[in-house]
Amino acid sequence: MAKIEIYTQDFCGYCARARALLERKGVAFEDIDAPNGSAARAEAVRRSGGRTTVPQIFIDGQSIGGSDDLMALDRAGKLDALLAA
Repeated sequence: MAKIEIYTQDFCGYCARARALLERKGVAFEDIDAPNGSAARAEAVRRSGGRTTVPQIFIDGQSIGGSDDLMALDRAGKLDALLAA
């Protein structure tokens, strides 16, 4: 099973949408609280190559982007293979 990390913040609809998809897929993931100005948010920006929005999602250390990117992978039929790796 792939290691999944998702940097989020409270009251973020996109974060909730990404979490819900991962939960529907039945995969375990690490939810990292990353509000603006936090060390976790700075880490997410660094790891993602400068993306400043949340969520930032990583599968096996690779940045896949945010909620829209996660949904696009699922619609394209590519997400399940990444999650199973």
